[in-house]
Amino acid sequence: MSTRENLFPTYAPPPINFVKGEGVWLTDDRGDKYLDFISGISVNTLGHAHPDLVKALTVQANKLWHLSNMFDVPGQQELADKYCSASFADRVFFANSGSEAVELTLKTARRYHYDRGDEKRIKIIGFDGSFHGRTYAAVNASGNPKYLKGFGPRLPGYVQLPFGDHDALQVEMDDTVAAVIIEPVQGEGGLRPVPGQCLQGLRKLCDEHGALLIYDEVQCGAGRTGKLFAHQWFENAQPDLIACAKGVGGGFPLGFTMATEAVGKVMVPGTHGSTYGGNALAMAVGLAVFEYLGDPEFYKHLNSVAAEFEAGLENMAQQKYPDMIEGVRGKGLLIGLKLKVPNMDVRTIARDDHHFLIGTAGDNVIRMAPALNVTHDECKQALTKLDDVFAQMKSAAKTG
Repeated sequence: MSTRENLFPTYAPPPINFVKGEGVWLTDDRGDKYLDFISGISVNTLGHAHPDLVKALTVQANKLWHLSNMFDVPGQQELADKYCSASFADRVFFANSGSEAVELTLKTARRYHYDRGDEKRIKIIGFDGSFHGRTYAAVNASGNPKYLKGFGPRLPGYVQLPFGDHDALQVEMDDTVAAVIIEPVQGEGGLRPVPGQCLQGLRKLCDEHGALLIYDEVQCGAGRTGKLFAHQWFENAQPDLIACAKGVGGGFPLGFTMATEAVGKVMVPGTHGSTYGGNALAMAVGLAVFEYLGDPEFYKHLNSVAAEFEAGLENMAQQKYPDMIEGVRGKGLLIGLKLKVPNMDVRTIARDDHHFLIGTAGDNVIRMAPALNVTHDECKQALTKLDDVFAQMKSAAKTG
């Protein structure tokens, strides 16, 4: 096991060395198997080592890896066409990660107003509990002060409001607002979905004040909630800009920013760029992933499994362990439990004693985001393992 002594101490992984993955299962160097219900934090859309993704990557790797965006990159136009045809958008910029995708939404929003002669519009309104990435503008847009600690003062023009405080939002909306940024389903903030009427209200409010609406669907996009994008569950709630990443590459680094024609066209040559963004390998895998994300039949299975899994979690929360679980959070296969016991304890016991991999989120929530092609049987196994975790904790509390 590596001591990690030559790495920045920014991570603290457990003493497990995974060497192989297949579907929703990971195998460590001792041959032990783990049921993976966090999927690299909502990334492995089709699980580990999906044959279609392996094939797409291998075929492309034998042809062309990298050109930079000095030249037309194979696959970019094709993948952009597919996402634009399936969404509100007219323009796409390919990047490598969610943070990069968010950064471009923020730059584009400000540039849009600048080009219209409204240079005072630089304010970006976000909400507490939000997480938009680790780069400097992204942490300033995020609603968690701890991510800014030690990195100097907050950048000018970034404002965070209480989640769900409509009165505060009305007061803050003025002629200096460039954009409002929000996750339709918060990830790190505790799997809090934004009600459809609120997204529709945000759309209307931004239109009334001439501001842009940005959705961060880095985690809740790519089919995670049962539609290609989470906001598509609701009519009249489309954004002007959207940031997406994680699941769109199925495990290969890929992110993108999408925009309407009016907004996207302001980013002319020289305003933004990326050396690696949208490289040929990423496009090949992204196209293979979209073969599933763009197929309506794929969502029938996904939503069926998600509904059954949510029902099992509700039963656990309401009937079996109401003293340990406050309720179910999330949407689709971005789902979890708000707990009355420490979420870190649940995650650790699940991993170490039951070989079940889950994540945590803010507001004392455990987070689960399995591969979207997870089976009914695998979800039943997950529910059994989670049940065993709570039963173990309850027994330990009685004897302790």
